[in-house]
Amino acid sequence: MVKKRHTAQDAGESIPAVAFAAPAGRPAGVEVLTLAELRERADACALAIPHRPDFHHLLVVDEGRLRHTVDFRKYELSVNDWMWVRPGQVHHFGNLSGVEGRLVLFESGFLDPATAAAARLEDWFGPAVHHPEGEQARAVDCALRHLHQEFGALRGLPLEVHIEVLRHLLAVLVLRASRMSAPAGGGEARGGAGAVRGEGDGRAPGGDGVCEASETFLRFRDAVERGFTRSRRVEDYARQLGYSPRTLSRATAAATGVGAKEFIDRRVVLEAKRLLAHGDQTAARIAVRLGFADAANFAKFFQHRTGSTPISFRTEVRGPA
Repeated sequence: MVKKRHTAQDAGESIPAVAFAAPAGRPAGVEVLTLAELRERADACALAIPHRPDFHHLLVVDEGRLRHTVDFRKYELSVNDWMWVRPGQVHHFGNLSGVEGRLVLFESGFLDPATAAAARLEDWFGPAVHHPEGEQARAVDCALRHLHQEFGALRGLPLEVHIEVLRHLLAVLVLRASRMSAPAGGGEARGGAGAVRGEGDGRAPGGDGVCEASETFLRFRDAVERGFTRSRRVEDYARQLGYSPRTLSRATAAATGVGAKEFIDRRVVLEAKRLLAHGDQTAARIAVRLGFADAANFAKFFQHRTGSTPISFRTEVRGPA
């Protein structure tokens, strides 16, 4: 299914990095399995440890309830709830016993660029949890069932044709999934068997809004993702993208409800929390990694944004050493 990838950087970070690895005899880039199969193959303890995969997880619960944490936000999923975890996000599973469902793992590059753009695969800040209903729920479930059936057998097709069939069926699924309804209130839905509860400070700077973002914001969001460890200045991104700072702030506010500077700072805080909670690097090392001049500057920034010092946050999340 997957394999852990350790580099010198990962060793210092202590957040297990997980790379996609196709099962023996299966095409690279995509895998479809049940949660029962996941329980059989994977170490439950390893799944319960926060890890950072470089591929997508698209999961639906068919029976029972599943607790899952994505970037400090805790979710409880029940029947017909879908979860989409994006590459680079830190997440971990709760107790998988008594839960049944289906899981699709895939690399972004498995799909063609047009599909990736239409499905907003690069929208790392999209909502994690969805609860489709009615025709929308039936359509996305049908797409998953078809993909699952085709993944299980070549059906008399040459391997290269089988791979193309999987690619097209996965495209249908992610296009459907990208248009699923997200529960109102940042991952919280009330009532019914599919109620989802979210806790925590939010999983990404953009929140869980489902409005269509402008091209200006999307370019800014992607530039921040690439450069937040080098610059926290709106002016730098405006110059790089050819916009005025005011234009970026207006576009960001329209898409996320916060200004451009706030958006950048929230992304830095999220990464700082990931490293503090799941890694063993000192605050000074994390400061350097996130582009701060020194540990004192980082501590001042973090405390102003969160109300807690970096060390206090680490202790609160992990307990005393």
